[in-house]
Amino acid sequence: MAVDPIVSTDWLAERLGDPTIRPLDATWWFPHESRDAAREFQGEHIPSAAFFDIDAIADTSSDLPHMLPAPDVFAEAVGALGVGDGTTVVVYEVAPPRSAARAWWSFRAMGHLNVVVLDGGLAKWRAEGRKLESGPASVSPARFQAKRDPGLIRTLDEVFTALGAADVQIADARPAPRFRGEAPEPRPGLKSGHMPGARSLPPSELYRADGTMLPSETLQQRIAAAGIDPDKALIASCGSGITACMIALALARTGHDRTAVYDGSWAEWGASPNTPAAIGA
Repeated sequence: MAVDPIVSTDWLAERLGDPTIRPLDATWWFPHESRDAAREFQGEHIPSAAFFDIDAIADTSSDLPHMLPAPDVFAEAVGALGVGDGTTVVVYEVAPPRSAARAWWSFRAMGHLNVVVLDGGLAKWRAEGRKLESGPASVSPARFQAKRDPGLIRTLDEVFTALGAADVQIADARPAPRFRGEAPEPRPGLKSGHMPGARSLPPSELYRADGTMLPSETLQQRIAAAGIDPDKALIASCGSGITACMIALALARTGHDRTAVYDGSWAEWGASPNTPAAIGA
């Protein structure tokens, strides 16, 4: 059984001050939400935390949003946040649950397995009256070595090939109406629907209303109800590679920690004239 990738606020509170523990605020907002996560971090964050900017720690040369950067770029960026090779990274976000899973997966995709997600994030931490800080992060740069793990990352060509493979499944984290092609995509120019044979597993099936993740037993039931066999290879997809990582995180909580993520997701698939799309359930 893999180690639970989710830790409680009690767990983190007991370890604050440990120099080998680094909380990272990985909050990310959709453009239409008109919020500035970096500025909000300076207003309020967990002590000793730094800000993990998903849009900046990315391949900024790509036309696709927040794609994984090259290992050396990732290493330099997170090293500047005080994350070293021996650091235990605890990622969190403001609310709702969305992007902390992306940061968790990014570290794992770069070979750093000592990373966990804070259950309930900053909202739970704040509600419990725990200590907070304001202002810029106060960290000392650290040496971080990144090595890309190709087993956790999928490209368009690899997903296209997987469509015809009986032993590979695709799980889509987009809201069900978008999956079925009933609601338009928020990004202009994208086709509607889903990859043929994909299964719908939106994050609402994985989390409680308070933003904490469901326990392993319940997750197993929800995953099975979506028609997904966790013992088979799984590729997670979504709109732009953010919420797909929530599927990977949920699978990891059930002991299956090798879910691959299609980094380009529907932002890439839906824009290509050569990719098929199915409508309906």
